[in-house]
This record gives sequence, structure tokens and C-alpha cells, in this order.
Amino acid sequence: MQTEPQRSRAVFSTEDFGLLKEAVGEYVRKIAEESRSAKFSNLYHRLGRLG
Repeated sequence: MQTEPQRSRAVFSTEDFGLLKEAVGEYVRKIAEESRSAKFSNLYHRLGRLG
């Protein structure tokens, strides 16, 4: 008898994306003068599209 693999459960909840966006936003402001701030800014905007 073959069975289908179980579906993966989500790692993050919808609420988690809002919290992550808030935390990343604060961090972006903290490191605004550093070169890597652009990468975190892009992450912030991607998180905004998710939740």
C-alpha cells in the first residue's frame, strides 16, 4: 500500500511576518550607515509583501 507523504507544516505564522518586518525595520534604522543596510532594506520590503 502506497501512501502520500505528509504535507509540511508552515514554519512561520502570518503574525510572525509582521513581527519580523518590525524587527528588521528597527535594525535597518540602526545600521543605516553601513553598506549591508541595503540587503536588510530589501528584506524588509519582501517581508511587507508576505504579511
